[in-house]
Amino acid sequence: MSEKDSAPGVLVLIEALVNTLDIETGADTLDTADGRAAFGLTEREVPEARELREALRTACLAHAGHRPPGDAAPLLDRLLAGAPLRVTVDAAGDAALRPATEPAGLTARVAAAIATAAADGTWARLKACEAEDCRWAYYDRSPAGRRRWCSMSVCGARAKMRTYRAKRG
Repeated sequence: MSEKDSAPGVLVLIEALVNTLDIETGADTLDTADGRAAFGLTEREVPEARELREALRTACLAHAGHRPPGDAAPLLDRLLAGAPLRVTVDAAGDAALRPATEPAGLTARVAAAIATAAADGTWARLKACEAEDCRWAYYDRSPAGRRRWCSMSVCGARAKMRTYRAKRG
């Protein structure tokens, strides 16, 4: 994925966290010291980070039009409930949301990122690839906001080829 394809601003944190797991290969960068360090995590915090990651992936899939089964959607809401935010106002009068406690843990940083992205209208464009063997998070920059795959040249091409073969078969 090129830099122009990455999510803007605060959404980079969420996109990076969701993309710590390569579903196709099973490789999880949270299993590595460098991967944990990128998010300021200890080994003990990894299970919670994985739960947060998958709840975020579910939200990204919902942004792409895929509704989660059962009660999967409220999981992110429950996880973020423990990350209270507060409004700060600077000398210029600009308001921003910040974690209520410092130093902020990963969940609080994610909550602040979602709040900021929701306020600026970018949250709903962070999506997850429709391909079941991918589910990579990407930022949809298409004019209509209807992109379905992380990459048209890989996942999109595979899906279109499967559809084509099914019609000819």
